[in-house]
Amino acid sequence: MKSLLATLALTTALTLPSLALARPVTLTTTLTNYGGDGAYLALYVTDPSGAYAGSLWMAGGKSKYYEHLADWYRATAGDPAQINGITGASVGAGRSLEITLDLADALFDAGYTLHIDAAVEEMRDSPNEIAVPLTAAGAGQPVKGRRYIASFRYDM
Repeated sequence: MKSLLATLALTTALTLPSLALARPVTLTTTLTNYGGDGAYLALYVTDPSGAYAGSLWMAGGKSKYYEHLADWYRATAGDPAQINGITGASVGAGRSLEITLDLADALFDAGYTLHIDAAVEEMRDSPNEIAVPLTAAGAGQPVKGRRYIASFRYDM
């Protein structure tokens, strides 16, 4: 039941932020100078059991490349409805993506994890480039990515 309520809170926070107990959270992703085209990034959340709970943002607009965001794609079956209204341009090498979203309070300190999958054309895909537990103590703490992300942090 607690998982169902938290999932509902996530969904509600993404679709009706003014009605849920939520807080503004700024997600900042800075890419390395990897020397390639713009990166596609899928930012999504999994619940305490590791099951997909919802998408937060998709950087990159061409759906034909979404399959390269392997973990996100597998979790959503590539369903574009998961990202309707929450997409933006791909992110260039050495550049930063900063977005502010209202996230449900129920996601923090409850076992939820924020993931980022990354993919760059003509380069290796990087599923689960970042996986960071959503905790109040983790806010403001930079996390290094595995391949394309120099640093990621969330601020509340």
